[in-house]
Amino acid sequence: MITARQKQFHLLACVSLIGLILLCILWEAWLAPVRAGSFWLMLKALPLFIPLRGVLRKDNYTMQWTSMLIWLYFTEGIVRAYSDINLLSVKLAWMEVILSITYVTGVLGYLRPIKKEAKKARKIQND
Repeated sequence: MITARQKQFHLLACVSLIGLILLCILWEAWLAPVRAGSFWLMLKALPLFIPLRGVLRKDNYTMQWTSMLIWLYFTEGIVRAYSDINLLSVKLAWMEVILSITYVTGVLGYLRPIKKEAKKARKIQND
């Protein structure tokens, strides 16, 4: 059974994932592209579209593997926050870092009780 707290964590994960998708597209297409005409970098958002449906449907497996995928976006955000010259791009990079951490927090908060219950059930089954 999913608790109200888990629902909040799931909502946090969904909002941050959608926010990260929008940020990636807007950042590279309009707000602060690396250079003019380099909108192809907005394709970095495509890997985030793949798990979106599963995350919205609370698929535990999808949420688990996306918690690893999201670290690529965290890393990119850190690198660009410290290396970009454009001030807007630096701010967007920090937003990417914050959204990535928020997503992982939401996923872990949602999955932790589920994992505890599964571990408890496995222990009972083995005894």
